Amino acid sequence: MLKSKTGVEPRLLAVRGPLKGHVILLPQGEYWVGRQATNDLQLEDNAVSRRHCLFMRSGEDCTLKDLDSRNGTFVTGTPVTEHQLEPGDEIRIGGSVFCYLVDASAGLPAKQVSISSTRELRLDESLYLSSDEYTILPPSARAMHDLRTLLRVSTMLHSFRGLHDTTSASAAETLRSHLTSLLMDLIPASHAAIIIPGSQAGDMNDDAPNPQVLDRALQERVVVWQDGGWQDGASENGTSPEGDSGNAPSYLAAPLIVRDEVAAVVYLEAVGAKHRFDEGHLQLLTAVAGMAAVAWENATILGWLQEENERLQSELKIEHGMVGVSEKLHDLKRQIAKVAPSNSNVLILGESGTGKELIARALHRNSLRAAGPFVAINCAALTETLLESELFGHERGAFTGAITQKKGKLEVADGGTVFLDEIGELSPLLQAKLLRVLQEREMERVGGTKTIPLNIRLLAATNREIEQAVQKGDFRRDLFYRLNVVSLKAPALRDRPEDTLPLAEHFAKKYAAECGRKIIGLAPEARAYLQSYSWPGNVRELENAIERAVVLGSADLVLAEDLPEHIRESRPAAVSASMYEEAVEAAKRQVVLQAFDQVNHDHEAAAKILGLHPNYLHKLIRTMNLKPALKRTRK
Repeated sequence: MLKSKTGVEPRLLAVRGPLKGHVILLPQGEYWVGRQATNDLQLEDNAVSRRHCLFMRSGEDCTLKDLDSRNGTFVTGTPVTEHQLEPGDEIRIGGSVFCYLVDASAGLPAKQVSISSTRELRLDESLYLSSDEYTILPPSARAMHDLRTLLRVSTMLHSFRGLHDTTSASAAETLRSHLTSLLMDLIPASHAAIIIPGSQAGDMNDDAPNPQVLDRALQERVVVWQDGGWQDGASENGTSPEGDSGNAPSYLAAPLIVRDEVAAVVYLEAVGAKHRFDEGHLQLLTAVAGMAAVAWENATILGWLQEENERLQSELKIEHGMVGVSEKLHDLKRQIAKVAPSNSNVLILGESGTGKELIARALHRNSLRAAGPFVAINCAALTETLLESELFGHERGAFTGAITQKKGKLEVADGGTVFLDEIGELSPLLQAKLLRVLQEREMERVGGTKTIPLNIRLLAATNREIEQAVQKGDFRRDLFYRLNVVSLKAPALRDRPEDTLPLAEHFAKKYAAECGRKIIGLAPEARAYLQSYSWPGNVRELENAIERAVVLGSADLVLAEDLPEHIRESRPAAVSASMYEEAVEAAKRQVVLQAFDQVNHDHEAAAKILGLHPNYLHKLIRTMNLKPALKRTRK
């Protein structure tokens, strides 16, 4: 064994881990440590890398070098890359801790933490949480007291009501406060705190926690009990700053592991000879930490669910003016809530009468441009020349009748939203001019030369199969791509039949108020007709039918006879026909069959002698189920 001339012999004293109590002499030169058997010191620990670190001794000096290990090498709680060791340094490698000593005849170094009274316990090693059938609890009054305490803790953690109306952050904070108070009642601590990694030291106020104890609980995920220890700065004779090692603080720290992450650390500190932690407190805190981790996870999940519910509710509370209860309508509202805050162009698709302008107004009202103007233009309602002037404005004298300068709708909508309905009807010239507006965000008035910058959001709608129009060359492909940044589909009313009656009741109240009438609802037979009709004209047709019924009706209910005749042509199974209605239907059937018989089943000729449009005659045959009878008469 080599010794230096001064008699100094650097060595490591194992204070935690599988080699606890062993003394390891550090020879001159290199001393390798790691998980592989080829190392000078093998540590069979999954937290240790195959080649973890290297001690390099030269004479009396020793340097520790980390070899890019996965979990790092720590000296007195601080990760190091290369460090010149000093007597008393505490070295942590995986789950093992060593104290670097030099002079065997010297007492414990002034700067070391008291290592002889540190105890660690993993969460699954607690007597109270062990699943081992051979584990026997100590038959003592203390054990019975601890079991009653754990029952109290379990009841508090899993049944208190303070988390149901909170966010995930406040839910955890509520549990944190409750648990801190409970621990102070259960364990004789001077200070208690629930410390969340990366945050301030919980409820410690001005008293900073012991960083070494806290770091062990956090990094090694073990419950730590350290008794009689002190931090750097002890006196030269090895006593604590309090003057008596018996009065040195006693510490407990336990991690709360949630989803394989340390969500928080329970930290307890006791000061004074009368208040000291012991093995029983270590066992008790380990069990409490295991239960508290489950409660912490439940609190976090419950808070998250509350936040998610509030978020979804807020999406459904957007201003939209839409009426209905169908899932298709709810999906549309959710899409509007997502799209509205952006500044992207939106293409709204759907059949005529489905409420495309209502969607456009909802997008505007819930956007950042809500305070700006909303300008709607129907591209099919004006000729090309008038529409160009309406969109872009004109200068004085630009054409015959242009006696003054006029701002276009695009210019008027600056800072707001422009809605172009029936965009598929734009002429090629206006398509090209609109494309320039979308690309350059600027325009010129008709007959003008001045370029006018535009700050608008464009919403467009069409009931045409716009992609087919693009394929045929009737609509510019580049304009389509500019418009179709986001597309929304307005569902047809027949695809959401559960919305028919809520819409009908809404329109009945609306037009009753306008007409000064009292309408209390829809009669059962009227409801049956409304539900059985297919509504080819969608919501607009329904609105017109209810407005007519309110205007022409006289009762306080909307009756079946108040509805338009074409809606009542196909009687629902739930509605029984009166003698008059049966007679009328029989007469209609007879007249139609006679007309076809007279013209030898020529549909166009039958419609002509009946005085009906051929399309309406088709519908009449379908609703009265006349096809079987017509086939028989043809034979």
